[in-house]
Amino acid sequence: MRILSGVLLLLAAGLAVWFGPGTPLGAAVYALDPPFLNTLQAGVQRRLSPALWDQGFLPVLEQPAWLVPLALGLLLLLLSVLMRRRRRRHG
Repeated sequence: MRILSGVLLLLAAGLAVWFGPGTPLGAAVYALDPPFLNTLQAGVQRRLSPALWDQGFLPVLEQPAWLVPLALGLLLLLLSVLMRRRRRRHG
């Protein structure tokens, strides 16, 4: 899990450098793969819920591109530290 968190943290830094710190995640995804956002939107709205797209995905896509991988990377890093401490106590 630490390797994945490290990769996500590096991805966050790379996105901030490549696209600029203010570029929204949606714009970065569109720059990398334009049809993906339309496919994702159609899939979420048809198979899950239109409200999930509007209230869940859109706010995330409007955030700076580096923020999402940074948040996920820090979360995974925190979880790995907590799991390691827990294993030391019980093992």
